[in-house]
Amino acid sequence: MTQQELFKTFESLPTEAQHQALNFIAFLQQTYTPAIKPQKTEIDWVNDPFIGMWQECQDMDDSTTWVRNIRNSEWS
Repeated sequence: MTQQELFKTFESLPTEAQHQALNFIAFLQQTYTPAIKPQKTEIDWVNDPFIGMWQECQDMDDSTTWVRNIRNSEWS
């Protein structure tokens, strides 16, 4: 269907049906318009305070041993 045929078909509809068609088109535009994605900000992981939060814990110098001991104490 060409644009001209579509427009003629639209014009042949009763006024109420034209309003419904326009409302449906507006609904489709709203539904299928891609949402604007927020831009991701770069995180400076090297200087992020979360990364070094455990660095002063003496019992976690060897994290593998620490995890193994915790698992043994909790699940043995």
